[in-house]
Amino acid sequence: MSLPFLFGVRHLSPAGAWHLRQALDTYRPRLVLIEGPSDLTPLLDDVARPEIHPPIAILAYTQEAPIRSILYPFAHYSPEYQAILWAKENNAQCRFMDLPSEVFLALRDLEQEAPQEEPAQEPFNAYRELDRLTGPDGHEMFWERTLEHTTAPGAYQEGAAAFGRSLREITAGREQDWAENLVREAQMRRVIEDAIAEGFAPGEIAAITGAYHVEGIKAASPLTDKERKSLPRVAANATLMPYSYYRLSTRAGYGAGNKAPAYYALLWEGFLRGEGDFAARSYLSQVARTLRETGNPASSASVIEGVRLARELAALRGSPQPVLRDLRDAAVTCLGEGSFSLVSRGIASAEIGTKIGSLPEGVSRTSIQEDFYRQLRELKLEKYRALSAQDLPLDLRENRMVKSEKAAFLDLARSFFLHRLRVLGVSFAEPQAVDQESATWRELWVLRWSPEAEMALVEAALKGDTIPQAVSFRLGERVEAAAGMAELASVLEDAFTCGMEKSARYALSALQGMAVDAASLEDLAATAHRLSTIVKYGGIRRLDPAPLVPILQQLYYRCCLILASACICDDKGSKGVIAAIESLNAAQLAHEFLDPALWTGALAEVAERDDLNTLLSGFAAAILLERGAMDNETLGREVSRRLSPGIPADLGARWFEGLSLRNRYALIARLSLWESLSGYLDGLDEEEFKRALVFLRRAFADFSAREKDSIAENLGEIWGLNPQQVSEAVNAVLSQEAQEMLDGLGDFDFDL
Repeated sequence: MSLPFLFGVRHLSPAGAWHLRQALDTYRPRLVLIEGPSDLTPLLDDVARPEIHPPIAILAYTQEAPIRSILYPFAHYSPEYQAILWAKENNAQCRFMDLPSEVFLALRDLEQEAPQEEPAQEPFNAYRELDRLTGPDGHEMFWERTLEHTTAPGAYQEGAAAFGRSLREITAGREQDWAENLVREAQMRRVIEDAIAEGFAPGEIAAITGAYHVEGIKAASPLTDKERKSLPRVAANATLMPYSYYRLSTRAGYGAGNKAPAYYALLWEGFLRGEGDFAARSYLSQVARTLRETGNPASSASVIEGVRLARELAALRGSPQPVLRDLRDAAVTCLGEGSFSLVSRGIASAEIGTKIGSLPEGVSRTSIQEDFYRQLRELKLEKYRALSAQDLPLDLRENRMVKSEKAAFLDLARSFFLHRLRVLGVSFAEPQAVDQESATWRELWVLRWSPEAEMALVEAALKGDTIPQAVSFRLGERVEAAAGMAELASVLEDAFTCGMEKSARYALSALQGMAVDAASLEDLAATAHRLSTIVKYGGIRRLDPAPLVPILQQLYYRCCLILASACICDDKGSKGVIAAIESLNAAQLAHEFLDPALWTGALAEVAERDDLNTLLSGFAAAILLERGAMDNETLGREVSRRLSPGIPADLGARWFEGLSLRNRYALIARLSLWESLSGYLDGLDEEEFKRALVFLRRAFADFSAREKDSIAENLGEIWGLNPQQVSEAVNAVLSQEAQEMLDGLGDFDFDL
């Protein structure tokens, strides 16, 4: 059977795009078939619209969770994209001819489900073998030197076909490793024969595919109806999305990409201009421009010398025009003074670039994508849709200098929008920490667009048609899946920061239901901390936090009641209790409606009891001192009791460790405390001293040099020594014997 005009290309090949257009102008086909999922053909009209600005991608994704997706990206120099444009410009029909995306996605599932066996030997890598055969520069540079600069008619098509045949020869006998390719080629052959049966003469059809598949399509038997029906399928949707040069580059993991999409765009521009050295001149000029922008000298003379050097290097290496390696070498030599690091930023700019594609409103997007871009416009955030990270400070307070309510609360609306994206896992914006003084009304975000953010948006389409709907669905999922109060409080906090009042009420209802059940101190305290934050800052978000007050009080009372029993724990468990005490203390100080006497009473019980974890007793005493709820007399009594000869050394030192965790300057100022500690250590024998030293080293590990010097002054006064002498002794280099003794403390036997 006669075959149509077959043109093999390399994806993202500017020479392939240019030569393909010349060939299409010559052959004038009525039907253009392109390697791509056949069920995505309806999107081709949108792809060809003049308002589209590549790079873009077609994203196909499963209709049910978990979402699986496949991407088909295009640059403006992609041969496939130029073939689509040519068909549109010349009133030719245009179709995709590969397996449907629903089959590709199902095949991916089968690959993941298949048992993974350890290979008996290293798997064969066709491209590694190509690198070996094409010389030290590898097949990438071989391809560019051989094909990406040629303008001779027919040269690209013949060269690409020869390259494809060579690749098939290398993989001969291993077809079972790429069984999918055999099915794809049979599918493409079937689409060609269906078109001929439809009434298109072979000479009226042009088929554009990867160079590897040309010979396969010629030799393939077309898929039968039975074979087509037997292919696995999964329900799928598809959409267009903006893409970026970075994602096209192989650095971002796109298998059919190239190392330098911005440089390949320069090659394409050179073809359009008819200037063979355009890419070389532009590449080195871009490196020089970046150097100047970063404060480094780069003269026009250096650029001219770089172009000359690149030409000479190309001639030595046997290519008519400089290729990427030649230009890199010239940039390092003439602009970087032999240092790659000096020109690395310029090279990245010239090779990869920061270009992002764009789609006009209403073009083949999911409804949630439309909502995203609409809100970007309304919230004046479009300028932040860039690959480079940009800071966005927000002031959530009402702006009284503007007339409309919308403008007055613009930053608050932005905050709601960005928090909703965060909840959906859309990586467009990341919140940053701000100083406590302005924490009630100020937020700082770092915004950076990426194709991954767009893909996350598409995945969120399963949860709702708009961003608020998807967020509401996601928060509801988290409420239903919550295993503890802290998780529900986290949902409630997110609902408040997102401005989702209904979701907040739903989470609060679930939280109230769970609050009647028993829970650990850590879970209760974490929940109280989140509720405290919402009550404290919720008003500025124009949401009424009053319904949270009763449940916060309830949690607070329960925590006070169970605090002492929670302190019966080992050292590992004490870390969680300390965090809980800090959270509860902060919550009580923030709200007058939380009875302070109840909290200080609970702390006093922990500080006084001997049957609790002594670290926690010391920490409770530290909190009481900080609040002014423990006087010097009580502290002195506790110090004398805890640091007495009758108390095991490790318990006494552990108590002191807990005491030193808060308000160190208040402790340092109490000379009586250091007198007691000094006397306590003097009364220990060698073994007891070693036991105590383990905990004391840990207690003082986080003290600053200034704090240690202040302690040294106290000890100097107690011992009747010059404070300077004590400081020098404290900071002196240990003897080898002392260091060995300290090193051995880690293995000290506590008879546990």
